[in-house]
Amino acid sequence: MKLPRLNPRQIKGVSAALFSAVILGLPPIFGKQAILEGTAPLTVVMLRTTLSMALLWLAYLAFWRKYLYIYPVGLVGCVLAGLFNGLGSLMYYDGLGRLNASLVQLIFTLYTIFLTLLSRLDGHPISRFTMFRLGVGLVAIYLITGIGTAQVDWLGVLFVLISGAMYALHVAVNQHILYDVPAPTVALYTITAMAITVSAAYVIGGLPPLPATTAGWEFVVLLTVVTVLSRLALFTGVKYLGGVQAALLGLSEALVTIFIAAIVLDEKLTLTQWAGAAMLGASVLLIAREKGLGVLPQPKPWFQILAAWPARRPLPPLSPVPSPHPPPAVPPPPAKPGD
Repeated sequence: MKLPRLNPRQIKGVSAALFSAVILGLPPIFGKQAILEGTAPLTVVMLRTTLSMALLWLAYLAFWRKYLYIYPVGLVGCVLAGLFNGLGSLMYYDGLGRLNASLVQLIFTLYTIFLTLLSRLDGHPISRFTMFRLGVGLVAIYLITGIGTAQVDWLGVLFVLISGAMYALHVAVNQHILYDVPAPTVALYTITAMAITVSAAYVIGGLPPLPATTAGWEFVVLLTVVTVLSRLALFTGVKYLGGVQAALLGLSEALVTIFIAAIVLDEKLTLTQWAGAAMLGASVLLIAREKGLGVLPQPKPWFQILAAWPARRPLPPLSPVPSPHPPPAVPPPPAKPGD
């Protein structure tokens, strides 16, 4: 059976999401190495986010000033997305301090469940084939994480699961904002909100010390670079594919982490776990069979309410269907006898 060909818009979205997935597979490695160098997880997430924000603002002020403009409701959406993702990042790196990098990334991949549910409630069309791909991916994750007798830190597992839920909320919010805001603009203001969130947590957490070694700083810098690149690519993928499809492509993040963790951190997998990794890869490659790439839903009433409130305008109809023809003229009433 011949596979359907992707159009240029879909190819752009798939390429951006895959690039983001590959890059997003690296942060657990660099983050874990920074933590192993003695840096507190809270310090790692604070430096990673604030340095990413600083790099983006310098680049935008120097080269991309056209992306600095954002309308008020779009800014509110980015702040919400940054708040959710900032809180999720705090949970993620705390879990990373308790668990192996490969296990953290594999558990985090379960955010696709949360995103699928959120998208369904918002009216996003989810085909049976999409659910099949999601099911294959979840079975693969079960095979990978359900094998082994090592004691698991369940508090760390809980933190990573909460992080996945927060990440799904962040993607769902951004999918609304990306209807008419460029992806680079969303990346800038979302990461800025994230930086404010984690910096506040860093202060509340007692200002843990900065990295004490050169290697610790090197891993933090590498973590910052991949964070900036992945965010820009992620929002482009969401804009052209929709959040669910970009997230399913993001399952490949776990594959990248598994391979690199096995080489750099000596985190070995069993034969059964490799079989699960192969299933995960198959779920990702089946993107070529999807028919609904790039089909995004109409925003729901909550977005229309936010859009209308600042200007105090009346809400637009939920499904306006303008008529191409003017309404027929109403004939005058017949004259009464004697007029």
